[in-house]
Amino acid sequence: MQRILPNKRALEIIANFSRSGVLVVGDVMVDHFIWGKVSRISPEAPVPVVDVQKDSIMLGGCANVLNGIYAMGGKVYVAGVVGSDSMGKLLIAELKSRKIETDGIIVQKGRPTTLKTRIVAHGQQMVRFDKESRKAISAGETKKILAYVKSLRDKVGAIVISDYSKGVISRELVEGIKNIAAGTKIFICLDPKQSDFSLYSGVHLITPNHHEAARAAGREINDENDLLAAGNIILDKYGFNALLVTRGEEGMSLFEKERKIIHTFFPAQAKEVYDVTGAGDTVIGVMALSLAARADMKEAACLANHAAGIVVGKVGTAAVSQDELKKVL
Repeated sequence: MQRILPNKRALEIIANFSRSGVLVVGDVMVDHFIWGKVSRISPEAPVPVVDVQKDSIMLGGCANVLNGIYAMGGKVYVAGVVGSDSMGKLLIAELKSRKIETDGIIVQKGRPTTLKTRIVAHGQQMVRFDKESRKAISAGETKKILAYVKSLRDKVGAIVISDYSKGVISRELVEGIKNIAAGTKIFICLDPKQSDFSLYSGVHLITPNHHEAARAAGREINDENDLLAAGNIILDKYGFNALLVTRGEEGMSLFEKERKIIHTFFPAQAKEVYDVTGAGDTVIGVMALSLAARADMKEAACLANHAAGIVVGKVGTAAVSQDELKKVL
């Protein structure tokens, strides 16, 4: 790590976070956690009975990316769609309580706010049930989001496109964001979910996990040689400036396309993994904030890797604070 990012330089980048703006565009969700204990099996069916101790509601999806950037001290903005239901109202209230403007949030009647409910017992997730719509948003709603993106052109150094395949991210939206950012120093960072990476062509950075990268490259990734080949294929085919492949317990691999493709490996930092929920959100959030703070790709990936190592040591959708990041450095 020292060769890539000395501590002094890391602290310089972190000091710039409070002056760095990031816009998060994508699928806004609510994460509901029900926490409890199991001591018996139901007499009605062979399933455990959870004795509920507490429950908690947290920002999820692209709102979790936003929450991570906020926790790091960055200036954060958000654009997405919620329903006109109680969860949508709660989510907007949560954003306002953090003094995050909600002008980019579109309220759509008849559409449920995406809600993921997880039941966790003894620190382990037992089941999850989702309430959502994956229907594509209208052309008019896409235009409203793009108008909001354009209004922030001079306020942000990075835009995160967080695609959970819930209907917000489309080819038209990505192209519109690229056009707005053209001629600026704004980095476009994209966390993909859809298999067709041509939807995302030309963004600065894409952050698939190793399964998503394998699908995009059209080949299995079983070893380092497979990974190198897949990285080359993806960068050449889709015109990304950089590719960051998150590999779970094997760490992360950064590919940069300058004069040639460079591969940099970042080993996993977690001592113990309790919950990977939101780890990808943490990676892209810290990457984008670091790039907005004028870090280079390797420096940003190094900070993101350490932040991911912290977040997987927590249970539930969690954020990493600036102080926690400084401590591990």
